[in-house]
Amino acid sequence: MKNAAMLSIGAYVPPYELSNFDLEKMVETSDEWIVKRTGIHTRHIAKNETAGDMAAKAADLAISRSEISKEEIDAIICATITPDFFCMPSTACITAEKLGLNKGITAFDISAACSGFIYLLEIGSALIKSGAKKNVLIIGTEKLSSIVNWKDRTTCVLFGDGAGAAVLSCIDNKNSKISKPYGIIDIHTASDGNKAELLMTPTKNSNIKDIADENLGFLHMKGNEVFKIAVQTLSNDVVKILKKNNVKPEEIDLFVPHQANFRIIEAVKNRLNFTDDQCVVTVGKYGNTSSASIPIALNEAYENGRLKNGSLILLDAFGGGFTWGSALIRFGL
Repeated sequence: MKNAAMLSIGAYVPPYELSNFDLEKMVETSDEWIVKRTGIHTRHIAKNETAGDMAAKAADLAISRSEISKEEIDAIICATITPDFFCMPSTACITAEKLGLNKGITAFDISAACSGFIYLLEIGSALIKSGAKKNVLIIGTEKLSSIVNWKDRTTCVLFGDGAGAAVLSCIDNKNSKISKPYGIIDIHTASDGNKAELLMTPTKNSNIKDIADENLGFLHMKGNEVFKIAVQTLSNDVVKILKKNNVKPEEIDLFVPHQANFRIIEAVKNRLNFTDDQCVVTVGKYGNTSSASIPIALNEAYENGRLKNGSLILLDAFGGGFTWGSALIRFGL
């Protein structure tokens, strides 16, 4: 039976770091206030790079670590809420061109906010299982600094820029080097537009009457409400996917949640009885990078030797829409 496997991971963050102390000079805030409420110390900001630029750099690394050549990639899918161009062309098309894969390759974007990477996994896996594609490059890439209101101290402290990529490939039980279950074991995605106004980026087309014109195009969030819903939703989703697959929390090698807020991560971790050794936490270094946060965290775990071939990993994300999802994966071949 054919399945999809995550062969490799790669990430890129721009070199410029914006610290909490830098933000103290920009808005009425403090390092102590930011760390206490979010766990964030620094974030990386793209000054002269687009989402497509960052996507290509993360993708290059992921491809170089995989067992396939660049020419064998037959689809590129990007998750982003900060595309290079409004409407078109897609950031995936731009990335394909930057990688030299602009002749005949399937390329398109999706928009699922912070849950984007989970959505990418489901789409890429489905393309492979159906037989439509053999090797799919998925990329979460965000230039959130372009939609942050740097005068709004409640949101500008939270977000950073970066990209993360993974290569998904067809696998079967004959060529797997690891014990079953292998590859992408299960994925769950969902959405609920009922409370979309709690986390949004309104434009003139949004028909949001209580937002002034000068604030259109910027990210808006009602943090307390989002926090409560996120903790409950993330916890419930993880419980469901583990139960469905008869996996106990202690069997998970790495739990990699969306890196939005350290308090959210801690709340979910404690509810599910995960240990510190199981959890991957990078929010302190990079802030919330939306669809890029999970692959950036996976890449850090890989480079630190925590993510290995055969590691059983659990991913969990919640984002604007609202969207959410979880994935259970045996990494590598």
